[in-house]
Amino acid sequence: MPKTIAIFGAGSGLGAATARRFGREGYEVALVARRREPLDELVAQLGTEGIDAESFTADLSDPSVVPGLLERITTRFDRIDVVEYAPVGSMTEFMLPASRMSAEFLHKHINLLLNTPVELARAVAPQMAERGDGGFLVALGASALDASAAPGMSGAPSVAAATRHWVHALNQDLAATGVYAGLLLVAAVVDGSQGQREAEALGIDLTALPTVAPADLADAHFDLFTKRDRVEQIVPQNAS
Repeated sequence: MPKTIAIFGAGSGLGAATARRFGREGYEVALVARRREPLDELVAQLGTEGIDAESFTADLSDPSVVPGLLERITTRFDRIDVVEYAPVGSMTEFMLPASRMSAEFLHKHINLLLNTPVELARAVAPQMAERGDGGFLVALGASALDASAAPGMSGAPSVAAATRHWVHALNQDLAATGVYAGLLLVAAVVDGSQGQREAEALGIDLTALPTVAPADLADAHFDLFTKRDRVEQIVPQNAS
């Protein structure tokens, strides 16, 4: 039986690259995001490459969608062997100076970046543990590690710091079951990403930052999953 990876927050950057990386290893791919059209375009592209993929629309800022979403995915693919959670958000919607944040502002980011992946893991981890194998992969910006990586831009990074802590704890909890949890911390501009396009449109100068190709991030996630020798990886590796 083919294995399946479910990519939550599947976009044209890391999500597409991860679909291709795992697809080359024979995985079927479930793609989850809010907008149907780009998902269907990606499904069609992957199909021409011999990768069996299906699109599923959902608003991941609402944790209550998780049970129904997983039911739709497992009806199509029978089971989920690997989860990648890498939601893409708008810089202007997700970040504010810390002194200007409010509980209301943080609420939807807590749902998107922490509550929804928590609910996903709670649903899929027991089945993975019963099989003795599986993976739960999360990608975050490096500002989750160090507030100085995004000066004056808090909000989502504050929540992501809590998500990072949770992934480390999840790794410890699941290690003895054969299920791996790991984290990719991106300390670079993702080439061709929504964030890059948005920054350019806003006139934000990104030239001082390193740039990373989505395929390199996907390779790093696959390396984490297969080697299982560490919980997290910063990309690029020379970033502090």
